[in-house]
Amino acid sequence: MSKRMFQVVDSHCGIPARVVVGGIPHIPGNSVYEQCLWLQKDGDEIRKLMLREPRGYPSLCCNIIVPPKDPRAQAGYIIIEQTEYPMMSGSNTISVVTTLLETGMIRMTEPYTDLVLEAPAGLIYVRAKCEAGLVTEVTFKNVPAFAELLDAVIEVPTLGKVTVDVAWGGMYYVMADVRQFKGLEIKPEHGGELARVAALLVGAANEQLKVAHPDYPGVGITIAQISGPTTDPNADWKNAVTVLGGTVDLNNPTTWTGALDRSPCGTGTSAKMAVLHAKGELPLHQKFRHQGVLGTVFTGELLEETELHGRKAVVPSISGRAWIYGHGTIILDSSDPFQEGFKVGDIW
Repeated sequence: MSKRMFQVVDSHCGIPARVVVGGIPHIPGNSVYEQCLWLQKDGDEIRKLMLREPRGYPSLCCNIIVPPKDPRAQAGYIIIEQTEYPMMSGSNTISVVTTLLETGMIRMTEPYTDLVLEAPAGLIYVRAKCEAGLVTEVTFKNVPAFAELLDAVIEVPTLGKVTVDVAWGGMYYVMADVRQFKGLEIKPEHGGELARVAALLVGAANEQLKVAHPDYPGVGITIAQISGPTTDPNADWKNAVTVLGGTVDLNNPTTWTGALDRSPCGTGTSAKMAVLHAKGELPLHQKFRHQGVLGTVFTGELLEETELHGRKAVVPSISGRAWIYGHGTIILDSSDPFQEGFKVGDIW
């Protein structure tokens, strides 16, 4: 019998994020993007091992630290979520930066540390505010975001006609105003219904709407954001993003589920700002304080307008904070009958 061991650091900025800092074998590829594709095709057992029970749970995300392929970067990271390998994730980036600096993997300087990371989406430029050995805020320049569809109307089972926007902020989001759903509010107590509605929106949007990212062929709408006004004077808008638990079958209600992003969501904030800008409601250089389901806030800002293969886009920045809550070793014994973990339908 033998054991595989992985060294991990667990952190959160609302949503929990596991950062694997040791134990991963060589991953082929000439860029982090290529490594991400290889892992998805030929190494997916690592995702299942880290995120499924008994080592994981539905809301957990994971990041694998790898040597950068681009010489301008200090580190690379592959983002892993329950059902996909995102090109980019804001909350995961904040957790990765916090882990790299607070563990000493990258040297911290106070009051600010500037660094460059290589994500599957490319180079991410970061400034971390540091004090007394801790990262107190992470600000990063995200990949270009853009609105794909505005005010599209889709037909959704059990919900009827719903008006949605579709935008890219590092992932493709279908986005709907919560005020369209009678009695639904963005609060933890409504988490189950928020996840159900979100899964239905993703399923219906993928059937009825067409999206095509110029750099990532085949990447579709994988995530939903339900948002609306907030009564908190320290925020401008409130949202709940749902990470799906699997493929949505509109004819099978058991698939209408997922786990809420416990953070305000960085790529979701980027996508929302792109939509607001496209509608003329958010100018450049105006702070946008986006609140999550737990009441925490990420602050976004649109830095500039740009083009992506002829498509109008904007460059967002996102600021937020993460906290490390654990260091450990994940162990897989060769005699364990569940080599890739397991899922049980009571919470999955």
